[in-house]
Formats: sequence, structure tokens, C-alpha cells
Amino acid sequence: MADEVLRKERQGRVGTLILNRPDKGNSLSVELLLKLIQALQEWAGDDTIRTLVITGTGDKAFCGGFDVRSIPTELPPQEEASAGAKGLKSPNPVEQLLDQVKNYPYPTIAMLNGYALGAGFNLAMCCDLRIAADHVRMGIPPAKLGLVYHPEGIKQVVEAVGMARAREVFFTGRLYAPEDVREMGLVHQMVPGSELAGVTYRLAEEISENAPLSLKGIKQILNLFGKSLGLSERDRQAAELIVAGSFLSEDLKEGQLAFIQKRKPDFKGR
Repeated sequence: MADEVLRKERQGRVGTLILNRPDKGNSLSVELLLKLIQALQEWAGDDTIRTLVITGTGDKAFCGGFDVRSIPTELPPQEEASAGAKGLKSPNPVEQLLDQVKNYPYPTIAMLNGYALGAGFNLAMCCDLRIAADHVRMGIPPAKLGLVYHPEGIKQVVEAVGMARAREVFFTGRLYAPEDVREMGLVHQMVPGSELAGVTYRLAEEISENAPLSLKGIKQILNLFGKSLGLSERDRQAAELIVAGSFLSEDLKEGQLAFIQKRKPDFKGR
């Protein structure tokens, strides 16, 4: 529906969440936050969706950040009872959303169709991959607003672009032009706007064709590097994931057989 703040689409093994507030720069209202959290929770348990794309409506904005004007003084009873509303009562619902994106079980791609600011910048950084239109502009401006950004958000940006770049991003509060976005490595690929969807969905489909247990296990291991774990504990957890996700799986046998028979494997996720 055109009036829905979040649109959900599925094509094969690829799911798409579309922020749909174009008149507000696709900013994160409380309603949109609740719907995103709920959608992520639902799709996280659906192994038929093996790659997730997040984008915004139109060609101007991916996400303009958090819309502070949308904060309600009271919640309707039906929202109080929802899982998303429970998340709203946490210290920062934006943090909960970003954490769910970062820890979503399958690979995620931010399709940056326009500017990404503040929490929108952070949302893009929490995705595993970022593909941008060549008119993208990105920035995270708390220093210009007199705010101290939350530590988990800073950590997520550091993990995505490194400490030196993160210091520049936060200390300056700049709005980066497309050439700066590319040079700084804030995105993995930049393409003309007319090619953005095609490039993004070809990559998403390519990823989704791989073994689901492998995708989930590799992502979990990659995320271990961002946790405060000793080397031995990280290696122990990684070893468990490798055994459970590949050596004991039917998908490994299918992958080996498909290689021998020179055909595409038919992975079942078990």
C-alpha cells in the first residue's frame, strides 16, 4: 500500500524492506521503527529469505535519520502489546533496530538511493554491504547539534570504516559528497542511479544462491570479531559454527555432488 510507512517485497530468496516516508526523507518515525523491528524479527526466522535489501522510496533519500517529531506521549493499547512496542520502552529503540540489522542471520545490503544522515547513516553501516547511487550524500551530525552519539552506534561505524575514518566522520559532522563517500570507502560500490536496482539485486540473488547454513555461519563468525572475546573463546565459538553449519550438513554433501556433476546445487538449509 502506498500509505504504509514500510513496504515489504519478496522476489525468490531475496527480501526487501522499503522505508516509505518520501515526504519526510524516509526518516525513522516511531511507527516505522516498530514496523521495521517486527519485520526483521519475522524474516529472521524465515530461511527461505537468504538475502535482505534495505532501501528507501524514491531517488532522493535512503533515510534522513530519526524523526524526533514522531515521538508519542502515549501508545495505543494494541501497540503496547506488540513485540515492537516492548522494544520502544528500551532506552533507545533506534539502537534496538540497528542491533537487529547488524545481527540479522543472513547477509544484508543497503541500497542507498539517496542521502543517508544520522541514524540513516548508521543503518547503512550496520548492513553487511552498501551499494550507492552516484548522487548519494552521507553524514552523521551529532557534533553540529550539541549531541553525544550513543556508544553502540559509534562502535558500529568504527567496525564498518575503521577508527581513523570514524573519528573524522564524528568530529567534523560533515555531509560528504559522492566523491568523498567513494574515496572514504563508506560504500562498497557506486553506480549511476539508473543502474542501482539492477546491480543491487544481481548481487543479492548471487549471494542468496549460496548454502544458507554457510551464509549464516560465516556471518556469525564475522560478527564475532566485533565482540569483546578472547582469541581462544572466539576460535572456540567459530569452530562450533563451522562444524554445525557445514561438516554435519546435508548442504555440504549437495555442494560436493553438484560440483562433481557440474550443476547448480539445490541447497535446503539443513
